[in-house]
Amino acid sequence: MRGPHNLWRLVRTGATLERTGAMNLVLDAFDAPSSLRLVSRVMGWPFKWLGLKGDPSMPPAVRALAALGPAYIKFGQVLSTRPDIVGDDLALQLRVLQDKLPPFPTAIAKATVEDELGETVDAVFSDFSEPVAAASIAQVHKARLQETGQEVAVKVLRPNIEKAFRKDIDAFYFAASLIEFISPSSRRLHPSEVIKHFDGVVQGELDLRLEAAAAGEYAAKTADDAGFVVPRTHFFHSAKRVMTMEWAEGIPFGDVEAIDAEGHDRKALGERVLQLFLRQALNDGYFHADMHQGNLKVSASGDIIAYDFGIMGRIDEYTRRVYAEILIGFIRKDYRRVAEVHFEAGYVPADRDIDEFAQALRAVGEPIFGMNATQMSMAHLLSYLFEVTERFGMETRTELILLQRTMVVVEGVARTMYPQINIWEVAQPVVEDYIKQNVGPRALLRDLVTTAQVLGRFGPKLPQIMEAALMQRSQNSNPVRAKPVQNQMLTFAAGFTVAAGAFIVWSLLP
Repeated sequence: MRGPHNLWRLVRTGATLERTGAMNLVLDAFDAPSSLRLVSRVMGWPFKWLGLKGDPSMPPAVRALAALGPAYIKFGQVLSTRPDIVGDDLALQLRVLQDKLPPFPTAIAKATVEDELGETVDAVFSDFSEPVAAASIAQVHKARLQETGQEVAVKVLRPNIEKAFRKDIDAFYFAASLIEFISPSSRRLHPSEVIKHFDGVVQGELDLRLEAAAAGEYAAKTADDAGFVVPRTHFFHSAKRVMTMEWAEGIPFGDVEAIDAEGHDRKALGERVLQLFLRQALNDGYFHADMHQGNLKVSASGDIIAYDFGIMGRIDEYTRRVYAEILIGFIRKDYRRVAEVHFEAGYVPADRDIDEFAQALRAVGEPIFGMNATQMSMAHLLSYLFEVTERFGMETRTELILLQRTMVVVEGVARTMYPQINIWEVAQPVVEDYIKQNVGPRALLRDLVTTAQVLGRFGPKLPQIMEAALMQRSQNSNPVRAKPVQNQMLTFAAGFTVAAGAFIVWSLLP
């Protein structure tokens, strides 16, 4: 239910931050203005006694988010990768939320496995350990398959997690509608649509059958990525609330000291994780959208191991080209081209001035590139871009939310490995390679060939379509109304001719 009763949930959020001592910590981390500090304290302090107590052994922020529920924990996981935003101390504290939350009893996990797989645990596994990792939605047990003796990881959803998430999401919907009501100017950002998108992502994460399928697709697409490993999924031992994968041994990506002790090159690891993400997003249009330290390991051979595929991102080819052109435009400081791409994609209303927009983008980019490597940040870029979008009436693109969020997270992961990393220098060869392959004459020819192939599949119907268009034109006595039909017919015929010609040219190429 998304009614006003959710106001209680929001009040309790503020009260919990106050009771756990996290309110000032959070406000300081985000450098909140005095007006926001005042409203937050007024909303939270009188109700402090209603706040959740949480686990007193945890640091304040971790204690508050863990007590508030899984959706808040997800938020904390993202912040744990951003020491440049929340500071090193708070980021280190929040990293506990990635895979070190209190587990639920193994007996409940075994009961879930038996209910989902329809067999006893002993019939499927010869060993089944206590929890080795526990996160916001599920926990993992190390086990051994009875049939083959292979070591596997068994992921089991937390009991009643679906209901807990539903409560949080409903409160977020209410908060979004409240923001839209109080601040009409915020409607261009589509807060409710953003929450709807997040809701869809979460629902996919709560069905481990979908995660198993995502893991299989991701493994196939990344099979040729050097230095990157995706563990194999055991589909016959997976169900809606249980998923079994091969066991991946390695050092957690956040354990920098252990990585150093093993002699791994942290600079190379930081650069590789950033370039892998960009290649997968741009070339495949399919990427790991929850790529924080808790979901990555370093193997003994130095490979990066990825797991937890509950949140995956997918973007179409056109959007990939737009994103690549925007990135390469900023890298090359070609702000005019960045502006043109925004207008061509419809991201900026057509009635705005393109030169003014290009100038505003220059104001965004130049300060970024004037910074040294440790200051240069995608987070700063997105922050400045947000101000520009407000001025030029740009609307939130929900299809890019996961991409933008993951880019920020991956940047934070890369900086954890190597704080001096220059993300633009690392990104440039990947983006330029994509541009060479997908933007230009050869890409245009490939698009025309694809168009010809699509039209070819409709070949048997083309005479009927042309005849219907001609008959409609001849039967329509109004020449004004007939013109659109004629234009459509001519456009269709011209498109077919061009595409067919392109296909012939392509077939003649060596």
